[in-house]
Parts: sequence; structure tokens; C-alpha cells
Amino acid sequence: MPNIKSAKKKARQSVERRARNMHYKSTMRTKVKRVRKAMSSKDASGARAALGDAVRYIDIVSSKGVIHKRAASRKISRLSKAVNEMRS
Repeated sequence: MPNIKSAKKKARQSVERRARNMHYKSTMRTKVKRVRKAMSSKDASGARAALGDAVRYIDIVSSKGVIHKRAASRKISRLSKAVNEMRS
């Protein structure tokens, strides 16, 4: 356990940040799963709507630094490609 005041504060902050980041990541994964579920049920319009929602949220998570910007770009690219291939 930290003894110095600033170390105690840093420990509190890291616990709060970890909880916040886990929430963002979990929500992001859920939104991606919704896209995949719509794709597996051959629902093109539902997949497109879910994709828009997922892309917006991935951008938010990336801007907050929860995931790296290249990881976000990769996720968006792969999801978009899958939805577009489903359509054609």
C-alpha cells in the first residue's frame, strides 16, 4: 500500500480509470457483436444500422485513448468490409 499522499491519490485514480476503460471496452465489444449478429441473420439493413452505431462508438473509445487509433481503424475497416461483402 502506498504511504505517500500523491501515491495514494494515483492509486485511487488508476482504479477509477480502469473501471471506466473496462466499461468503454465492454460496450464497444457489445456493439461489434450486434453487427456480427445482424450479419449472421442475413439482415443487411440491421447490419448497416448497427455498423454506424459501432463505428461511432469505436471512434469515441479511440479518442479517449482506451484503444489505439490504429486498432480502432483496423476494427472499423474489417467490420465495414464484412458488411459490404454481405451486401454484394
